Amino acid sequence: MVVTVIGIGLIGGSMALALQEKGMATRVIGVDASTEHAEKALELGLVNEVTTLEKAVPQSDLIILAVPVGACLKLLPQVLLLITGKQVIMDVGSTKQGIAEVIADSPLRGRVVPTHPMWGTEFSGPEAAVHGAFANKATVICDKEQCDADALTLVEKVYNALGMHIVYMNAADHDVHVAYISHISHITSFALANTVLEKEREEDAIFELASGGFESTVRLAKSNPDMWVPIFRQNRENVLDVLNEHIAQLRKFKACLEKENYEYLQELIENANKIRKVLNRG
Repeated sequence: MVVTVIGIGLIGGSMALALQEKGMATRVIGVDASTEHAEKALELGLVNEVTTLEKAVPQSDLIILAVPVGACLKLLPQVLLLITGKQVIMDVGSTKQGIAEVIADSPLRGRVVPTHPMWGTEFSGPEAAVHGAFANKATVICDKEQCDADALTLVEKVYNALGMHIVYMNAADHDVHVAYISHISHITSFALANTVLEKEREEDAIFELASGGFESTVRLAKSNPDMWVPIFRQNRENVLDVLNEHIAQLRKFKACLEKENYEYLQELIENANKIRKVLNRG
């Protein structure tokens, strides 16, 4: 099939690579707002050609929207106006409720399959694309009951070919869950990085003393703000709810140290250790 990837960065570029390697795409067309990104994607072989949205969509069987969630909400209605009713559209954004709302009244709603492959790195741009990125990872398909049967089947085939485990849920539940497992992790990493940069002015000392634990904790702080500000904006209420709980937990640790209550501090850490059972399940 002919696939158009709109947004040839980390996710879009990795998906373009995977679809070619798995034989799912006979041709991949790239569309990107950045001429530099488009040219780089072509140079790296992520896509076979680059063109405009208006030229790419009508000749495609599958259109993948891999742009920041704010841009996706603006682009999706435009793409819906360009399809004939046979093409399938899928997005790969980190929030889904906004997508559900923007396509709700479209007569071609069934051609859109909202998805969220649960994979990513702190890097961005075409150069960040990775071979075999999605294998053995989970992906979410939202509101499948509202998708046309053939559209849903095609997207399921794509993710099965990529070696992903599919989870089904509605858009609202998805946004709650990702606030806990992804969005709060990024906020915590950004905040910790700012804390260290504020308190530790000697960058050489940070470089010399930073251990694996610190590096893994702040790794996400290198993530692109152009991607994450729209995510936090779209999922604001859920993120605020999780953030309030996170702050409450931090206050418990702070109170233990202030009051020298090391017995309760022990309890807090032991309780946190239970996360092993969740992470090791299955």
